[in-house]
Amino acid sequence: MSLLQEVDAIEQESIKPLDECQKLIEHGVSTADDLLREGESAVHGDVGQHNEKLCSFTKKALHIQLDSLPEIPSLVDVPCLSAQLDDCLLTILKNQIFRHGTVASRPPVQLEEFVEKPGGILVRWCKVDDDFIPQDYRLQYRKSTASHFEDVYVGSETEFIVLHIDPNVDYQFRVCARGDGRQEWSPWSVPQIGHTTLVPHEWTAGLEGYSLSSRRNIALRNDSQSCGVLYSKAPTYFCGQTLTFRIETVGQPDRRDSLGVCVEQQNGYDSLQRDKAVCISTNGAVFVNGKEMTNQLPAVTSGSTVTFDMEVVQLGPSSNEGGNFKLRVTISSNNREVVFDWVLDQCCVSLYFGCSFSYPGWKVLVF
Repeated sequence: MSLLQEVDAIEQESIKPLDECQKLIEHGVSTADDLLREGESAVHGDVGQHNEKLCSFTKKALHIQLDSLPEIPSLVDVPCLSAQLDDCLLTILKNQIFRHGTVASRPPVQLEEFVEKPGGILVRWCKVDDDFIPQDYRLQYRKSTASHFEDVYVGSETEFIVLHIDPNVDYQFRVCARGDGRQEWSPWSVPQIGHTTLVPHEWTAGLEGYSLSSRRNIALRNDSQSCGVLYSKAPTYFCGQTLTFRIETVGQPDRRDSLGVCVEQQNGYDSLQRDKAVCISTNGAVFVNGKEMTNQLPAVTSGSTVTFDMEVVQLGPSSNEGGNFKLRVTISSNNREVVFDWVLDQCCVSLYFGCSFSYPGWKVLVF
C-alpha cells in the first residue's frame, strides 16, 4: 500500500505539465477547425457576402498562429515508473516456497465407505499416502443440487455419522487432511455421492412431559408432572442396525429411568423395565423383560452414547411360525458392553424404541 501511494503521488505531480500541454494543443486544433469552416463558407457563399466574409476570414487568419505548438517536455524529463526487488528477497521467497510448497499426484486421503443410517450416513475415509502424517481431517457435504459445500466435521477420527439427511436424496461428500505441524489443508479428495433409503428415527409427538425438536429426533424431559414412556413414532429399528442414544444434557437420575427397545407400545407404564422390552437405566443397570441383570454398565452422564445392536438367533425350524424367537443383544456405553440373548414368543422384524425419565432436564438424541 505504501509503494502504491508513492506511485500515485508521482503520477499526480508529473501529469500536470502534460495535461496543460494537451489543453493548449486541443484549443489550437479547435480554433483552426473553426477557421477552416469559416473559410469554406466564405468561398462557397453568395456573391454579395463574398467580399465581407473573405475580409473577416483574412483578419482572423492573420491573428492565429497556426504553426506554433507549446513546448512539450522531453522524454528524459517525464517520469518512467519502475519497481525493483533486491536479490536477497528473491532468495528468501524461494526458500519459503521450498519449505511450504508441495506437489502431489493425488490427495493424501480418499473417501472409503458410506453406510446407510436412519436419517443419516456413516462416512468413512482413509489415508492413501504412506508418507503423509495426518493431524486433522475435514469433511464437507452438500446436496447434489446445491452449489456450495459446508463443513460437517473437523477432527482426528476417520469416520463420522452425518445426520439430518433426507431419505432417497443424493449428497456429495469430500474430505481433506492437515499434515502434522502444518496449518494448510491438503487438496480435496475426489467427491463421491452417498444417500440413505432409511427414514429417520422420530419420537412420538404430543406426549405431555416431553418437548421435541423440529425434526423430532431430540426429546427433552420438561417440568410437567406427567410421567410415562415416550415411544418412537413407528417401529423403525430393524435387527442388524445400530440404534444410538446420545445424552445431550442430564437431570436428576432415578432408578426407574430407562432407554431401550420394545416389541410394542404399552401405555400405562412409567418405565421400559417391563415385559417384552430391554433397556438400560441412567444408573447403568440393564433390564431384560423387567428383570435386572447382574452385569451392569457405567452410569449415564452428559455426552454419553448408548448403543443397541441386535441380531437374530434362530431356535429350531419352527421359529418363524410362532415358536421361540431369540435375539442376540449387545448394549454398549462408555467403552463397556453387555451381551445377552433376548427370548421372545413371536417373530419381530422391527422394534419400537423408547425412553422414560422421572425428573426434568434430560435431553436425548436418537439416531
